Parts: sequence; structure tokens; C-alpha cells
Amino acid sequence: METLGWGGILLAILGRFWPVWIALVLTFAVSARFRRRLGLYGRLYDSTIGMVGFALVMFWVYTAVFAGGIVTHDVLGQVSQLRNDPPGAALPDGAGFYLLGGDHLGRDVFSRMVAGSRIVIQIAPLATLFAFMVGITLGLPAGYYGGRLDTGLSFLANLILAFPVILLFYLLVTPEIAETGLPQYLAIVLFLFPLAFLVVLLNARYHVQPARRNWMVAAILLIGGWAYLSLVSAPGSRVAVLPAAVDLIDVPSNILIVFVSVVFVNAPTVFRIVRGLTLDIKTRDYVAAAQTRGERPWYIMLWEILPNARGPLIVDFCLRIGYTTILLGTLGFFGLGLSPESPDWGSTINAGRKLLTIAPHPAIVPALALMSLVLGLNLLADGLREESLRD
Repeated sequence: METLGWGGILLAILGRFWPVWIALVLTFAVSARFRRRLGLYGRLYDSTIGMVGFALVMFWVYTAVFAGGIVTHDVLGQVSQLRNDPPGAALPDGAGFYLLGGDHLGRDVFSRMVAGSRIVIQIAPLATLFAFMVGITLGLPAGYYGGRLDTGLSFLANLILAFPVILLFYLLVTPEIAETGLPQYLAIVLFLFPLAFLVVLLNARYHVQPARRNWMVAAILLIGGWAYLSLVSAPGSRVAVLPAAVDLIDVPSNILIVFVSVVFVNAPTVFRIVRGLTLDIKTRDYVAAAQTRGERPWYIMLWEILPNARGPLIVDFCLRIGYTTILLGTLGFFGLGLSPESPDWGSTINAGRKLLTIAPHPAIVPALALMSLVLGLNLLADGLREESLRD
């Protein structure tokens, strides 16, 4: 069976991504139809740079969602005859092609690139969101109250930021540290913040409506508490607080370690940004008006200060997902946290670099994928910054 030419490879790849193209068209069509009602996201359609970035980001999001139908071969399947074969190589049995060639173990580079997007999309946005929950929950009171609380929290944040990031990651994800249970203990502390944030948010908003507040807080504590315990609990580990029958959220230990490490490293930076914004916004007239009305401090922080800081925070959120993507790639490149056979982009780049002069495609393909996602996030952040300045 002959190999595919570049024209055939391109057509085959475009065809494999058909669910992504349909999803993108529907997303843009519906969003354009209702963009005047969509606030900052709707105004993003007026920014060419922002829309290019949004398209790149959503391409990889939908790729991760539909990865199971896009891949052409098992990401762990090996065909020894196709080791380091170039793009378009045909399988020995004539059952198909390796569209982007084979790696050093004879695995399909295209399928591993697509599957790797799922790992990045699962970890990076959620880890960044958790880091923002921690940073916002601590940064708002630090900036609003000041004094010893601000001094203590700022010292802890600066202490973490002063430590070299890569070395900190290395220490957190090494097997020796993992065996001590430290990542799980960090998870117990860090994963409490989203739950606490939601409870305080609802209590501050609806404290004048006790009945409504009570059932909403109860629902958050019930559902969120179960999700929290299920996340931190792992059968057979040092933290096993839920029986297997109700522990339905099973996060592999290596993924949990990486997730916690990313949250722990990013949270201090978010804290400093939120603190700085709070120090500025709390001097505004509308905050003074809320204080005059007798509003509680947490109401002012969450419903007066935080909404008016949304522009810079949304921009930083997009940028920080890009930083997190790079950090995940760095961890995979150094073989830390994720399993060696993982199709994540960092691990595949590391595996491919060893034979870069002989077969560059196993390293170049995931590197381009990583670059395009980070580029899209940066362009999206630029577009959001441009539009938020018009508020």
C-alpha cells in the first residue's frame, strides 16, 4: 500500500476533524446572532485579534471533546514496522495510515496529538479556576481590611513566589514526596476554597432573605461537600474518607498531584492581582455609598468590588491558562507527574526530541499544537483586554 502524499494527508486530517468544524460553525453562528446580549463575550466579535484567538482556543476545546471520534488508532498501540516513519505511512496490513507518522515506539503521532489535547483541556482551565478561587477568597479581604491580615497573607504569597517554580514543581510531584501524602493534604486545604467562596458569596447576597439563603447554602454544602470529599478521597491512600460506593469522582493520583501543584503555584500570583485591584477599587465612590447604606464587608467585596475587577481578572484568567498549559508541558517534558506512556504534549515532545535529527515529526507535531493553543489564549486575552477597556 502506497504512502499518502501531503495533499492526501491534509484532506484526511481535515476530514477527521469534521465534528470540530461543525461545532465551531454553530458556536460562531449562534454567538453572532445573540452577541448584543452577551456582554463582554459578545463585544469580542468586534476584535479581529480576539476572534482569531477564540477560534484557536475553541478548536482545541472541541478537539478534546470529540477526541474519541477523531483519533485514527489506539494511542498506546505500537506497530514496530512504523517506528519513526514519516507522515502518511501506510500500515503493514493495509488497514489505514499514520497521518502524521509514527514515533520511536511505532505509535500514531496524530492520534497522540489529538488525545493529548484532552489532558491539557481537562487540567489547565480547572486548575486555573481553582487557583482563582483561592486567590480571590484571600485577596479580597487582604486588600479590603489591610493591617496584619494583609501583611501575613502577603508574606505567605511572597514566600511561595520566591521559590523557583520548576524546583517547586519537581519537589511536589516526585514519588518520594507523593508517598508522604503531602499533595493530598494540600488538596484538602486548597479544594476547600471553592466551597467556601460559593457559601460566602450566597450568604453575602441573600442574608436579608434567610429562607432562600438557607436552602441554597444547604444545596451547595451537600453537593459541593460530596464533590470535595470525593476529590480528596482515594481508596488505599492516607486520605480515604468515603466508601467506594459513593466515591464517584476518581482522579488518578498522578493527575491529582499535577493539579494540586498547578493550583498551589498559581494561587499566590492571583492573590497579589486581586489584592492590588481591591486596594484601588475600595477607594471608589460606589464602595463608599455601599458602606453608607450599611452593607456588610463581604457583600461589598463580592458584589461591589469583584464585579468591577472582572475585566483584568478575565484577561489574566486567559493568560494564566496559557501559562498553566506551558507548565503542564514542562512537567511532561521532564517526566514529572504524568505517566511515561501519557499522550500529553510535553511527554511526546520529550520522547521525540531524542531522535530530532532523524525523525523530527514526533516532536514538532505536539510542539506546534502546544504553541497554537497558547497563542490562541494570548490573542484571546488581548482581545478581551481591548474590549474591557471600553467599559
